[in-house]
Amino acid sequence: MDEKNTAMLKPGDRIIYRLSKHSSHPTPRAVEIWPEPKGEFYSYDVLKYWVVAKVQSDGRIVAVTRRGKSRTIHGDDPALRRARWWERLLFSSRFPEWPARPAVEPKRRVFSYE
Repeated sequence: MDEKNTAMLKPGDRIIYRLSKHSSHPTPRAVEIWPEPKGEFYSYDVLKYWVVAKVQSDGRIVAVTRRGKSRTIHGDDPALRRARWWERLLFSSRFPEWPARPAVEPKRRVFSYE
């Protein structure tokens, strides 16, 4: 993402990060799958749907994953881009909720056997 777009990011913005992986079995959400020369392994990319939690003064971005993990990435990383409007609409369930909801303890029922 170029510096101009990084400066425009703010907490709550939805971003998509293209993560490169390597394994013997690509995942169902794998995109751009490349077999290795001997054919035993594959290289592939997976699109990660994150939300910006914080933009640091040095241009790094702290993003929150769907499972609540925090990832710090450089704002000029070519694998990073802002989600387009139609991606925010179609893939809204893949982005984490922002801000995260506070954990609510389940109500405990008290039974009396009188």
